[in-house]
Amino acid sequence: MQAALLGLLSSVVLTACEKQEETAPAPVAVEVKMPTNATDRNAWKQYLVDVVKRNMAGVTSSRPYLYFVPGGEDQAAMDERINQLQNVQTVVARTVLPGNMLAFGGPDSKLTGDLIIDAFKDAKAGAFKDVIVLYVGAPADQQRVQDAVAPSGATFRFVEMK
Repeated sequence: MQAALLGLLSSVVLTACEKQEETAPAPVAVEVKMPTNATDRNAWKQYLVDVVKRNMAGVTSSRPYLYFVPGGEDQAAMDERINQLQNVQTVVARTVLPGNMLAFGGPDSKLTGDLIIDAFKDAKAGAFKDVIVLYVGAPADQQRVQDAVAPSGATFRFVEMK
């Protein structure tokens, strides 16, 4: 009888000690809005990082390749786009391992699209199988960029700038 009472008491004490963890509601990620100032590089980069994070489905690498393509026609912006193009051409020539993502965006959809088209013009057919190319741009540029990327075998994703 004492053993039964002790057992019952023990289980009541143990049950009282077991507190269920309260699960806090998951924080709602606030979407970063597209910057209205084309020259605010930091705001554009934050916007693009947010867009990339929201479109990582199917990406198995821990870090996508993110290319910010600056707008503007001043010499500094043009030089930066030339350097960016050379960097991307090198990556495209070497190919990218499956599960990776190449993401492109900037304040001028046409310039970003032109860079992608120029970078992929010499891509080996099928070399980007299971690689995702994400283009953040205007719908008017979507098809021409998608057509340029298609021969590489990459999965093309488009996100409208907004």
